[in-house]
Amino acid sequence: MSEQDPGGVAELDLKPALEAVLMVVDEPATEEHLAKILQRPRRAVSDSLRELADEYRVQGRGFELRVVAGGWRFYTRPEYAAAVEGFVLDGQVARLTQAALETLAVVAYRQPVSRSRVSAVRGVNCDGVMRTLLQRGLVEEAGAEPETGAILYRTTNYFLERMGLRGLDELPELAPFLPEADAIEGDTQEGVPSFDPDAPDAPGADVVHD
Repeated sequence: MSEQDPGGVAELDLKPALEAVLMVVDEPATEEHLAKILQRPRRAVSDSLRELADEYRVQGRGFELRVVAGGWRFYTRPEYAAAVEGFVLDGQVARLTQAALETLAVVAYRQPVSRSRVSAVRGVNCDGVMRTLLQRGLVEEAGAEPETGAILYRTTNYFLERMGLRGLDELPELAPFLPEADAIEGDTQEGVPSFDPDAPDAPGADVVHD
């Protein structure tokens, strides 16, 4: 056992080692990071990950190994979603409301976009919903609009992870059904740094109960 490898990591069988690490990750792990941790060439790690993914698929396991948001992670297979939801939710409502999903869709397809433009597309004030999406880590601030100073928003890597997407280019072709952001005349009351995520909703704002 060398000083560079005090735990004998490099001596472990690669596939079981990858499985052990991926069982405890809380976000997709990149091939580079896995190769560094397991002290193996990236090519060997990449090949083993793909072989594992194929093995799980052929065996019809209840989970699968997928590349999402630039990294690898275990996911339950879609056909077993009902079983997982029954266990995780256990009578609790954990899904986003329809209003939140609609707002998230507008941000995803028109990002970076201001709150006023999102509200204009939806036809209703979206401050409360945007606050929920920010708190859940699905959207984040992305600078300010030069003309108005309005805060712009975009989706996060966590959004890609939850949606099971490698990148935004894998979003379904729904954008043509949304009006162009430049054609929307939104309010310009957003020329402030940002809203307080813990502040109460403004009158008339959508309220999301998690």
